[in-house]
Amino acid sequence: MVFSSALIENAVNEFAKLPGIGKKTALRLVLHLLKQEPTQVAQFGDVIARMREQIQFCQVCHNVSDATICSICSNHSRQKQLVCVVESIRDVMAIENTQQFNGLYHVLGGIISPIDGIGPEQLNIPSLVERVQRHGVEEVIMAVSPTIEGDTTIYYLSKRLKEFPVKITTIARGIAFGGELEYADEMTLARSISNRLPLESYISK
Repeated sequence: MVFSSALIENAVNEFAKLPGIGKKTALRLVLHLLKQEPTQVAQFGDVIARMREQIQFCQVCHNVSDATICSICSNHSRQKQLVCVVESIRDVMAIENTQQFNGLYHVLGGIISPIDGIGPEQLNIPSLVERVQRHGVEEVIMAVSPTIEGDTTIYYLSKRLKEFPVKITTIARGIAFGGELEYADEMTLARSISNRLPLESYISK
């Protein structure tokens, strides 16, 4: 791709670093910005910069937040005795979109994957154990993508939590094995949450 302007080329290269954005799409985005008023482009850049600089991670569940405690954890109408364990922030958004879950979340920040060099020590597991131990959690829902790595993570977590008097369940297999939770349609995901199973039933399958 030949550019007549180094400034445009640099902008295209930066947009192309985003996931799912190729050079042609990046060029369309850059040319679109060129058509906008300078104030609009400045506002766009300012919003992105402020998001990156000011975003925080909830001290309780590790979800993204505008404050030290996220809006979900600080919501007194949520069922605080019910914690849904997910792999990523995107999974929180996917489940919230179903409007079928009124508990709290715990974002692991990934799943155990030795081939990728990700072990339990890289995940937000100690804080989950502490929540179960000290904060009156009665049920932990393992809403992790049904993959080999996801199952490994669920098994590890169940071992870490077995000494506590907490019910451990997992989402029903409405989600196909090998699928990613964030890509499941809302109806399937909602049913998987509602029809969750005891972990023993899940492991025995």
